[in-house]
Amino acid sequence: MSQRGFGKLLGVSATAVQLWERGDTVPDTENLAKIAARTGYTLEQFLSFLDGNPVSQPPEINDILKKIQFLPLSQVALIGKAVADRFAASAEAAGE
Repeated sequence: MSQRGFGKLLGVSATAVQLWERGDTVPDTENLAKIAARTGYTLEQFLSFLDGNPVSQPPEINDILKKIQFLPLSQVALIGKAVADRFAASAEAAGE
């Protein structure tokens, strides 16, 4: 995703995203919470990750991953298509 697209998702400029990536500035708490939500984590989990601590997957994700291991490939392909469609819709919404 581009800096512009990411900024658009958060409601900030591409310049703000560039400054964050370079470490020149740090997102405020509101933007950190938005980033955490977009990545599927709570703010606390995300801050822990930024501090260099490992972040465990939510239990639901682990359950899903375990179930996928035992599905027939035809059903895994359906899941893969659904995931790809979700990414495409997200990119389209971000204007990419």
